[in-house]
Amino acid sequence: MRSKLIAVAIAAGLGVTSFTVAAAPAKHKTVAKQAVTSPAATSSEVEQLKAQLAALQSKVEELEQRTDAQSDINVSTGQAVETVQKAQVVSDGKVSTIDKLVSNTKVSGTMFFDMTDVSHKEQTGSGSSIKKDGHGSVNGVGYDVKRFYLSVDHKFNDIWSANLTTDFNYVSADSETQLFVKKAYLQGKFDDLFAVRFGAADMPWIPYAEKWYGYRFLENTITDRSIDGGRGTAGAAATGVGSFGNSSDWGVHAMGATTGDNAFNYQVSLVNGGGYKNPTRSSGMDIEARVGYQPIKEMVIALGGYDGKRGKDVQNGQPTRNATRGDALVAFRNDTFGIGGEYFTAHNWDDVLKYQGASPAPAAIKDKADGYSVFGDWTFMPQWALFARYDSVNYKYSGVNGVYKQLKDTYYNAGVSYDVLKNLRLALAWKYDKLEGPVASPFTYKTNEIGFWGILSY
Repeated sequence: MRSKLIAVAIAAGLGVTSFTVAAAPAKHKTVAKQAVTSPAATSSEVEQLKAQLAALQSKVEELEQRTDAQSDINVSTGQAVETVQKAQVVSDGKVSTIDKLVSNTKVSGTMFFDMTDVSHKEQTGSGSSIKKDGHGSVNGVGYDVKRFYLSVDHKFNDIWSANLTTDFNYVSADSETQLFVKKAYLQGKFDDLFAVRFGAADMPWIPYAEKWYGYRFLENTITDRSIDGGRGTAGAAATGVGSFGNSSDWGVHAMGATTGDNAFNYQVSLVNGGGYKNPTRSSGMDIEARVGYQPIKEMVIALGGYDGKRGKDVQNGQPTRNATRGDALVAFRNDTFGIGGEYFTAHNWDDVLKYQGASPAPAAIKDKADGYSVFGDWTFMPQWALFARYDSVNYKYSGVNGVYKQLKDTYYNAGVSYDVLKNLRLALAWKYDKLEGPVASPFTYKTNEIGFWGILSY
């Protein structure tokens, strides 16, 4: 590059000089003759020509240095631009990944809370009714967070997704805070009529009945509501009757549904049997199933059932029998009215383990129960609704003599609810629960509770 520029400059210089010399004879012939014959003049012109050539070469070199410097700057600038472009691609990729993660992930929460006044009284035999704490009830006023569910849902693609839901509660009666994993599953949805969940997930019956009932924040549905107290003798058998089902359990869950009128839905779950709080292993797995039909989208007719060992069939353990439960639900719900009824029957739900003749014999070795619940609500003006519910449960248990004893539980609630916000509902209500013990050794427990209940979701 440099040599080419010098050559061009020299050629240009010589050309200019030649042109000057050639042009001189035409204009000043006499002077040209003298110049030719004068050695001093020729030497002077040569020196001037050399000086001009040196100056021109200096300028060429300066120009070449500037060109090389500019070339270096251009290279540097290009490299910098390339680096920025690469960094931008990486940054765009990270932003895209974060945006995709945020867009495909949903965080939600639901809280059940209350502030109520409880009055619990107990009567044994022909004695008087005494106000006292016991059997799951503590007298007085208190604030409770019965449930706080925090859920994270993530969608990987159009088929696969995952859910994690924690279950937190604080009850002033026992002053304990508890935290559990309520749901943790991977779901593959291959069709509206076929999806499968692996892990801890909603069971087929209780969550389904809760949706049609609509007031779960006020009270559990009948199969999920515990009857606390009365069965057997302390130290020999359970002193209370627990719920007759689990709302969530660990296993494999298959489900599907259509929508609109003449819709069909189902769920079948193969589970451990101990519930989401107890992911234990046993010799076999339990099964729960449900099928529902909606002649119109506002109405449902559903049947369900459960069969299994409830996680108690363990190696080298006590012999077992199957616990069974049958369910039925009929309900109607639109924007103004909700009404429905639920029925269940269960056998050996609390007595899966068989009695082996050890002494002393327990007060109960077999049990059976049945019950029904009717409920309704009416939105009489925007944001305001009246509601009520009535439950009746008959629970029977027998000892080694085969004679069944009976417990009868009567429960009802009534109140008015107000939707403060779209995701906040408050209810002013009254609950009443009465448990009556067996004829041979009668007792009566009565619990009245009045106050505010609420649900907050986001």
